[in-house]
Amino acid sequence: MTEAGLVLEGGAERGIFSAGAIDYLMEQGIEFAYSCGVSAGACNAVDYAAGQIGRSKRAFLPETPDMRMAKLSAIPGQHALIDMDMLFDDFPNRRIPFDYDAYFASPIAVEMVVTNALTGKAEYLDDRSDRKRMMDICRASSSIPVFAPMVYLDGVPYVDGGVGDSIPIVHTLRKGYRKNVVILTRRADYRKKEPSRAEDAFYALCFRKYPELLRAMRRRHLIYNRELDLVEKWEAEGRIFVLRPEMEEVGRLESDVEKLSAFYDHGYDLMKERMDEMMTYLGQ
Repeated sequence: MTEAGLVLEGGAERGIFSAGAIDYLMEQGIEFAYSCGVSAGACNAVDYAAGQIGRSKRAFLPETPDMRMAKLSAIPGQHALIDMDMLFDDFPNRRIPFDYDAYFASPIAVEMVVTNALTGKAEYLDDRSDRKRMMDICRASSSIPVFAPMVYLDGVPYVDGGVGDSIPIVHTLRKGYRKNVVILTRRADYRKKEPSRAEDAFYALCFRKYPELLRAMRRRHLIYNRELDLVEKWEAEGRIFVLRPEMEEVGRLESDVEKLSAFYDHGYDLMKERMDEMMTYLGQ
């Protein structure tokens, strides 16, 4: 699939739906030329490029209670509600090893979406030589404002890629990939709501030193909903292939093991069910 792209939306724990879908793709030996992932989707994208079947599922659904607690408790010293050190150091380097060598040698091009906190704009990054920097880019893409601290790359602060570009299909098309499979983590009827007054006031307090980031956060629902409209339009026209949940989604920080497992299975089963349809689209 030398001209096909794979776009992976984020959504924190909802990313386990995409993990199921990419596991089936990997089992079938399906390799896209390019993958662009956002936040949890960036984590899925690098596991997909490395060919590590089941690794994303293990990361979204850790085996032990202390690993699951990484996503539930305030972390002393990190100023975070999520233990980013465990997720992006302990997991990939020890507990759930990430195959850096396979990733660096992979023919699949990957870009992870991050949001520059100084400009409020999305950037699309990767690193195929430096293990720490590569994982720091993935961490930055997943650093949900308020829930996790900013990540500095080359001295520049970055936050979750979803603030700047939640569904990077336009970017992927601009890269030259004309056939694209988009995996979303929300059902078709979802639209993002405008921040409440209380939320807006809280964001203003937290990010008063980053006016462009604050502006991007205030406009995020408009940009995201516009992207969803484009996705629906291009899907109806047959320009892109879209896989999205058809059952109730899990919460962003869902901890129920049964719910997470069911959502993973749903992504896997839907991808399996629609594989022939996807291959027909890609072969047209």
